[in-house]
Amino acid sequence: MNRELNRLIEFYKVLATGNNKMKKRQSKIKRSTAETNIEIAIDLDGKGKGRINTGIGFFDHMLQQVAKHGLMDLEIEAKGDLEVDFHHTVEDVGIVLGQIIAKALGDKKGIIRYSTLFIPMDEALSMVSMDLSGRPFLHFEVDFTGWAVGKFEVQLVEEFFRAVAFHAGITLHIRTLYGKNDHHIIEGIFKAFGRALDAATRIDERIEGVMSTKGAL
Repeated sequence: MNRELNRLIEFYKVLATGNNKMKKRQSKIKRSTAETNIEIAIDLDGKGKGRINTGIGFFDHMLQQVAKHGLMDLEIEAKGDLEVDFHHTVEDVGIVLGQIIAKALGDKKGIIRYSTLFIPMDEALSMVSMDLSGRPFLHFEVDFTGWAVGKFEVQLVEEFFRAVAFHAGITLHIRTLYGKNDHHIIEGIFKAFGRALDAATRIDERIEGVMSTKGAL
């Protein structure tokens, strides 16, 4: 009788936990330098909740797009030498975000790995294509019409994504096919990046190990 009872208990334990095989893909990183203090927490399998505070309003708005459209929970707290300019803060947030994406992905077993997304934002159409290959690369082909959106210099967009790509190990291609409004162009890029990251990091149960004939990413 006790043996049958134990078997029944084990059976219900399997029912309760057996369908949740995927490990939690969450991480948290702090990074401090003489120029910035950055703390980021991420849950790649979240609900799209973002709590962002970098001290740069436009940048916060763009990072919220990554969280929302990438369906990841993202918390970013950054304090930087904004009295100098925005460059250090934007680049260092990119560095830590790249590091935390790589850490949360772990061994990358089961992930789809590739994705390409086109996102329209009013008159602008942007494309983000990525490979979570472990080989960092950035191709950035975007023509802006001005030098800044508000006080945010448009050249910082490329610096941010270069930092993300090189610290996450992403082969990343970003291109705007057309557009006139720099706000729309940049927002489309950030939305496309979030959605592309969500697609590339999804688990496909048909994949055994990693999506590579080499057996490693």
